[in-house]
Amino acid sequence: MPTTHQVLVNHEGQYALYPATRETPDGWTPAGFDGTEDECAAFVDAHWPDIRPLSLRGA
Repeated sequence: MPTTHQVLVNHEGQYALYPATRETPDGWTPAGFDGTEDECAAFVDAHWPDIRPLSLRGA
């Protein structure tokens, strides 16, 4: 059975995949999506087209 992952986002608007069974690390917030690694990667691809941190996107 594949590991369930969750999508996390930090204060810079950067996304990460993280095992859903583990406690969310400091500095990260659940983005409200979980699934297989491939499903989570597809979610990130659809929601994070500009991978620069927020602090650089506004510059």
